Amino acid sequence: MTLKRLTIGTRGSMLALWQAEWVRSRIREMWPGCRVSLVKIKTTGDRILDVPLAQVGGKGLFVKEIEEAMLRGEIDIAVHSMKDVPTEFPPGLGLVCITSREDPRDALISRGIRFSDLPPGARIGTSALRRQAQLLAARPDLQMVSIRGNVESRIRKMESERLDVVILAAAGLKRLGFTDQVTEYLPVSLSLPAIGQGALGIECRLNDMAIREAVTFLDDPVTARCVGAERAFLRRCEGGCQVPVAAHGEMAGDVLRLSAFIGSVDGRKMVRGSVAGPADRFDILGTELADQLLGQGGREILREIYRLDI
Repeated sequence: MTLKRLTIGTRGSMLALWQAEWVRSRIREMWPGCRVSLVKIKTTGDRILDVPLAQVGGKGLFVKEIEEAMLRGEIDIAVHSMKDVPTEFPPGLGLVCITSREDPRDALISRGIRFSDLPPGARIGTSALRRQAQLLAARPDLQMVSIRGNVESRIRKMESERLDVVILAAAGLKRLGFTDQVTEYLPVSLSLPAIGQGALGIECRLNDMAIREAVTFLDDPVTARCVGAERAFLRRCEGGCQVPVAAHGEMAGDVLRLSAFIGSVDGRKMVRGSVAGPADRFDILGTELADQLLGQGGREILREIYRLDI
């Protein structure tokens, strides 16, 4: 196959550009004669930085404008952080591969204090309701402060917002070389990662077979199945980044184990569970676990959240 030109759409943050550049370098290695260019696109989520995502509402805050550019033919593929990708796509578009996952855990940045040693009433900076819910369940005394922006600006807010701790995804910190600032990687038993956290997704026009074939080599079957199970859970819960739900899949041989939770924003109500089964049934496993947790009180928790102006 001969691919002469390919255009990648990406957000303009340092992390998004790192991810797009990584994909570009891999494509160039596979197709040396291909000219690969990047197009930076500002999304709704990038424009609104002074309001918590939960108050913005809607899904696809970080992908909508990129998908519109793809439908207009201005870009060939999009590189997304999988935790930002809705479970439904515009007609004609879809995921064609999911890359090998970086560390999916959350990372704590502080002045050397670990989570277990935080003083009463410590101020925690985070952008995610699912982190907030889980950490408050463990430590109801903590004060949660919503912070937005790119990785670098969130780290700086530890000083400007007088925070004791900032919590970010470990994957972004590792990709950008900020691991020296990490005090502690939080175990998934304390902070279950966001759905798809640490993985990249490649989206394109589904009828563009040449482009699909060109990027197929980037797909990692293990990550794709784990993230597929997580997204099946999210789809059944009808949730997004504005809702405190999380799921994390791990594979051992041909067996996939999926853990998940649904919680209230204040951490006072929470249901957790896990399932395990054949990895090729990843979508069924995700749906089964969602039904299990919804039936154990998760449905009532979500109904209450949707009624709140969070």
